[in-house]
Amino acid sequence: MGIIEIILVAVGLSADAFAAALCQGLCFPKFKLRFAIGVAFMFGFFQAIMPLIGWFLGSGFREYIVHIDHWIAFALLSILGLKMFAEAQKTAPSEAACPVRPSFSQILTLSFATSIDALAAGIGFSVIRIDLFTVVTSIGCITFALSLLGVYIGSRFGSRFKTKAEIAGGAILIFIGIKILLDHLGVLG
Repeated sequence: MGIIEIILVAVGLSADAFAAALCQGLCFPKFKLRFAIGVAFMFGFFQAIMPLIGWFLGSGFREYIVHIDHWIAFALLSILGLKMFAEAQKTAPSEAACPVRPSFSQILTLSFATSIDALAAGIGFSVIRIDLFTVVTSIGCITFALSLLGVYIGSRFGSRFKTKAEIAGGAILIFIGIKILLDHLGVLG
């Protein structure tokens, strides 16, 4: 996996966190940097740690699945992408309303929930050759930056971009899954 693919995967995986951060920004009509950094840190941390956990879980099975590893990576990334498409279609505009300020435990739970996809991606990463440190660091940093941006946009412009972010993230993950499959089958390169 090259640096462009790593960045695209990181952006794709961070789309859920961006959308959630956007919604958190709705709770603060005036942008609060301290809150935004806290939200971005939580999302970035969980998005970075979950693929690492997934990689370790998947590594235990690597020797048994080496002959179908490219199909597994393709399937996991495609399923995640399709799931993001479906979630984008289900989102109702009223969900963006924020009745109360979010608590630390709510943000912690949301950070964990939006990173489940990254856990599955980490399992997929375990069957392909990657620089794990670069992938995990990229996912964490990009998620942090996009989440910070999400809180800012949410506080300034509302929830107009949530659905578009989820659709774009899903498309990126499906694209990377197809590329991994085609690379392994010798169609590309």
